[in-house]
Amino acid sequence: MQIAYRAKDITEAHIVAGLLNARGIETHVGGLYLQGAMGEIGAAGFSNVHVGDEDLYPARQVIAEYEANGQGAPAAEARDGKPDSYARWFLLTVSVLALIWLNLR
Repeated sequence: MQIAYRAKDITEAHIVAGLLNARGIETHVGGLYLQGAMGEIGAAGFSNVHVGDEDLYPARQVIAEYEANGQGAPAAEARDGKPDSYARWFLLTVSVLALIWLNLR
């Protein structure tokens, strides 16, 4: 499977997946459980819409139409697979707290 769309959040990922499913393209939304791990801060950059290899080109055409109609962010803003900065800071903070906790034991 290939990543056809990198959504801002899980809601947008499901909207795009529904649009693709309505066009007969089978999808899988990834990152659902990772977003829950981030709690209330609304994790972004983890929600992706995956399609089969053979459906990647038709899916990208449908997504381009979706973005052209002003529905979503342009694909150029997909951050090339890099997580958002606050997600990196969150992971750094958790790592530092874990190290402090281990040193206090």
